Amino acid sequence: MQDNNNGNGNPEGYKQLFHEYDGIIEHDNPLPTWWLWTFFLTIIFGALYFLHYQFGGGITLQDELAIHMTALEKEKATMQASAPAETEDSLKEAFDKLDANAGAAVFAGKCAACHGQELQGLIGPNLTDHFWIHGKGTRMDIVKVIREGAADKGMPPWGPVLKREELYSVTKYIMSKLDSKPAGAKPPQGEEVK
Repeated sequence: MQDNNNGNGNPEGYKQLFHEYDGIIEHDNPLPTWWLWTFFLTIIFGALYFLHYQFGGGITLQDELAIHMTALEKEKATMQASAPAETEDSLKEAFDKLDANAGAAVFAGKCAACHGQELQGLIGPNLTDHFWIHGKGTRMDIVKVIREGAADKGMPPWGPVLKREELYSVTKYIMSKLDSKPAGAKPPQGEEVK
């Protein structure tokens, strides 16, 4: 086996530095050229990135958010403009075609955590009596509350989440449970509507 030392304990091609400590000789091993170029390029990129976004007018995260929010609002306005206007008569026609059992499934998945499985009220109000906190208990009012939510009471808007048919079927399900008098129903809240 051939030894590549040059006689003084140093491998060939390495320069010895001027000290030895605890039997260890320090060598001057330069970093690989590719590594140095990568390091210098990242420094240059970082400097250009900083200049572009701090002084060159590059788009910031706040600017991107504002652009996307504007586009979202335009799309929302377009969708609302293209949607047919809801009236009590158009809702009645839609309700006649829907199955309340489909609404029960949606209610169980989205609403039961706050209003209870039997609509008796838990965190949210009892939906089986004739007392309403928001609106008068009509189809239009119930659809509106489900769609827009009730921020003052902590109810989220379900309009962006539910399809129109789901929204209507949940409303039909709620209306089908009026006067069902479930066990453990929450006391009445809001105004009574007869």
